[in-house]
Amino acid sequence: MLDSLNGMNALITGSALRIGRAIALRLAKEGVNLLLHYNTSEEEVISLAKELKSYSIKTAILKADLINPQSANSLYEQTINIFGEIDILINNASIFPVKLFDSFSYHDLISSINIHSWAPLQLSRRMKKQHKKGVIINFLDSRLWDYDDKHISYYLGKQLLRTLTRMLAMELAPNIRVNAIAPGLILPPPGETEEYLARLSKTNPLKMYGNLLDIEEAVLFLLKSDFITGQVVFVDGGRFLLGSINDGII
Repeated sequence: MLDSLNGMNALITGSALRIGRAIALRLAKEGVNLLLHYNTSEEEVISLAKELKSYSIKTAILKADLINPQSANSLYEQTINIFGEIDILINNASIFPVKLFDSFSYHDLISSINIHSWAPLQLSRRMKKQHKKGVIINFLDSRLWDYDDKHISYYLGKQLLRTLTRMLAMELAPNIRVNAIAPGLILPPPGETEEYLARLSKTNPLKMYGNLLDIEEAVLFLLKSDFITGQVVFVDGGRFLLGSINDGII
């Protein structure tokens, strides 16, 4: 078990909002230098960078559209130019469009694969070439162990990342540990309130919903636990145990 993350360098994709932002703030408290990736949320990532100035760490902002299959390599090149090497990679960037089975397109599927799977794979390959110890955390979704018929392209792209997590854990060992976190009811969708979470809290065994602190603690656990790789930590109140139920999640 690592005692400290102080002085390490981390690249967080999709760091401007929601879970990515919470992870950035928590790692800053741990003394981790941060490369903040964003695509469209420029105002939010600049605001986050300003907030991080109160910590004794180095920060940089990097823009990349990870739907573009070439962008991940470019992003890593920029990372190397700024920090030299990274110790931590958090693959959090995501898109979550409503796409149904009968109507999702080839472009929808490829876009999802590029941002949810191809970009994490490319970044992980580049990290392997550093030939040093490191940690990768991929963000999945507890619904991958169930079925999400409202977001088919998202579901398929994340399923590939689920498989890649196990593959990368084997291919990158022993230097780099690769694990994943699968959140459940943590944040309401954009435009919804906490009532959304309260309404669905009955759909997991613990009959409750979580918060960003639960995700932050799971991230720190996986970063510091140096004898764990290839695992998925479910932060979902046990929802994944129930299989397919009609819980009204949209």
